[in-house]
Amino acid sequence: MKIERFEDILAWQKAKEVTKKIYILLAQTKDYGFKDQIQRAAVSVMNNNVAEGFERRSDKEFKHFLFVAKGSCGEVRSMLILAKELDYIKSDICDDLILETEKISKMLSNFIKVLDESKRTL
Repeated sequence: MKIERFEDILAWQKAKEVTKKIYILLAQTKDYGFKDQIQRAAVSVMNNNVAEGFERRSDKEFKHFLFVAKGSCGEVRSMLILAKELDYIKSDICDDLILETEKISKMLSNFIKVLDESKRTL
């Protein structure tokens, strides 16, 4: 399947879902610094990295942005661990979100590998 738009990228779709859940779950949180940080990191995965990188139309640049997206995904996961310990998000819901971020990170890694392999076959 050829990806023609960033919206077709499964990792972007999953990152969007995690981002929406984080916004909803932390809507009432009074720790504005924490909420801002995790929301910015979550949005960064989908917008600033996957979407922006794809739109650059250069495999080299896109690959760089995917690596940055992995970093942001790790930041989200780290913040989720803290959210769980601070009781900002229920433990079971937080565990599910952590698993989702791990899946997204693996998807991004696989996408990077595909970009590497496509270069070798040209």
